[in-house]
Amino acid sequence: EVGEPFKEEKAVAKYLRFNCPTKSTNMMGHRVDYFIASKAVDCLLDSKWAKAKKGEEALFTTRESVVDYCNRLLKKQFFHRALKVMKMKPDKDIKKEKEKGKAESGKEEEKKSKKESGKDEKTKKEKEKEKKKDGEKEECKKDETPGTPKKKETKRKFKLEPHEDQVFLDGNEVYVWIYDPVHFKTFAMGLVLVIAVIAATLFPLWPAEMRVGVYYLSVGAGCFVASILLLAVARCILFLIIWLITGGRHHFWFLPNLTADVGFIDSFRPLYTHEYKGPKADLKKEEKSESKKQQKYDSEEKSDSEKKEEEDGKTEGARSSGTEGSGGERHSDTDSDRREDDRSQHSSGNGNDFEMITKEELEQQTDEGDCGEEEEEDTESRPSHETS
Repeated sequence: EVGEPFKEEKAVAKYLRFNCPTKSTNMMGHRVDYFIASKAVDCLLDSKWAKAKKGEEALFTTRESVVDYCNRLLKKQFFHRALKVMKMKPDKDIKKEKEKGKAESGKEEEKKSKKESGKDEKTKKEKEKEKKKDGEKEECKKDETPGTPKKKETKRKFKLEPHEDQVFLDGNEVYVWIYDPVHFKTFAMGLVLVIAVIAATLFPLWPAEMRVGVYYLSVGAGCFVASILLLAVARCILFLIIWLITGGRHHFWFLPNLTADVGFIDSFRPLYTHEYKGPKADLKKEEKSESKKQQKYDSEEKSDSEKKEEEDGKTEGARSSGTEGSGGERHSDTDSDRREDDRSQHSSGNGNDFEMITKEELEQQTDEGDCGEEEEEDTESRPSHETS
């Protein structure tokens, strides 16, 4: 014989009922809540009964102690053990799925044959256009990382049946709740609802000031709701008028999110939206697409030219390193000549750099120049006599 549960057992069962994670399903045509044994053990080990008080021992010290206590709760019919039975698909459904698969495969083969025949009929110009489009798509795909399609995880359905061996075991065993106490929140909400109904029925007995206040509140709430409904109608009328006048080119919405599924404040944001849908808008879209294409081609050409410049620079560097030895001597010979030329240009450029020369000195210089010329003529004639 099983006696009535004690207060402590009721408290433990109540804590486990509201804190242990539960799921709901159907069992024998009824909606029931169930939990897993291992999670229930973990929940009780984290409770206040697993902590020792002053002068008292803890109720739950190990997992075995929790399992023994849960066996007591099971015997006192707080919950019972259930068995998971996986639902098997009937043969008719399996045959239907096979037929669907065959039909889909046949349709795919027909589509492939049609595509092949269509490709043969296409001209070369159309093929070139398709190739260009494919190239543009591949460029766009390079920027974005392609995501692999994920298969949908199909959860296998199961049903619960009562187990023959009613014992609490630590593991993945399933236990269905029988104990269903009323939560404090539901009790409080029900109490408030009952009080509100009683207060509404006693409205004629309220004081005059309270009745007047409630009247004005109700009128204000009604005006607010009516204004929102009028706004919703007015914005549609305004949109139709502007759309008809402009021939469908201008789309103007006042409070576009008023009827959208958003919060109260977000429904009044933004104040308005305007869209132009005409020939100019289409031209702008085409121009934007063309400009993007040109930018891509320009960037590709720039990258190719930069690569060529880098290769040319490397070859020039190799050549310059090979000719440094021979070029050093040439630079040394030409440096002295450049310095003399710079000095002569400096002296000729400055008008103040000159000296006073007398007539006697000029005559001496001219005589010396004539003597030099005669000597040169003699030297030129000498080798001619020797050869003769």
